[in-house]
Amino acid sequence: MVLEKLREVWERVLNPILDSLSGVKPSTVTYVALPIGVLGGLAILTADDSTYGANMLFGGGLLIIMAMVLDGLDGPLARKYGNVTRWGDYLDHTFDRLLDAVWILCIAGSVFVGDFTLGLIAAWLTLMGSYMGTQAQAVAGTRNYRGFSRADRTILSIVAIFLTGIFIHAGIEDFGMFPGILDHISINPLSLIVLISAFGGLWTFLVRFQQAKYEISRIDSEDPLPQPNQTIEDE
Repeated sequence: MVLEKLREVWERVLNPILDSLSGVKPSTVTYVALPIGVLGGLAILTADDSTYGANMLFGGGLLIIMAMVLDGLDGPLARKYGNVTRWGDYLDHTFDRLLDAVWILCIAGSVFVGDFTLGLIAAWLTLMGSYMGTQAQAVAGTRNYRGFSRADRTILSIVAIFLTGIFIHAGIEDFGMFPGILDHISINPLSLIVLISAFGGLWTFLVRFQQAKYEISRIDSEDPLPQPNQTIEDE
């Protein structure tokens, strides 16, 4: 969505950094981003509702930002120095999905949400939304970025993490409890981001599924696949 449109601007800003990384393999950057991102998630998972916990949230948020910066480096680095490979693209997408799930699960499992099941649902819906994009690329040859993008979700998550830490330091309490089946979950920035991720993932899945249906149906009508029965009859 909005943040995806800033990709070209981001790559222009990165040029001085890329110049200093001429001898670094893009896959090395991808591998380094994974443990940093996991550590960021674990910091949030183990943070408590105290001043020390707030500082852990800040640290976890910074680690997630660092992982995202590295994630934004590997692709431009590969393109700048002619190291674009299918394996690099596959590895990058795989680690993106792993970190997406880890961050949602860690936030949902923390004391600020306390519902790991909700985290599993949100992570599953998020991955299904991402799957629609990559599967459309595999079948139709074009990537579908419509819906609630990874960049949008991650930025909102980082904002929620820092807001929660600020609220703790400022002595701001949670804003009550959710109604209905979620009445055991406090309303705060982190619980809101888990719900946003869940509904955003579902919405993304539906939007990308519909778009993929249109694009793939168009390709099928213009260039139908060979049919087994037709092949036998032709012979």
